[in-house]
Amino acid sequence: MPNSTEIKGNWNELKGKLKQKFADLTDDDLLYEEGKEDEMWGRVQKKVGKTEKEIRSLLD
Repeated sequence: MPNSTEIKGNWNELKGKLKQKFADLTDDDLLYEEGKEDEMWGRVQKKVGKTEKEIRSLLD
């Protein structure tokens, strides 16, 4: 499972993977802001109906 540093460094690639897997996600849903990672994960979880752990496992 990627950690916060890995996610931050590869965010554009990871964002593309999430958008391919979950077509409902928008750029606004995936807006990565320093210090607001939990808020972003909450938006994504709500939109796709999966836990953060399930979503992160898809990024491995």
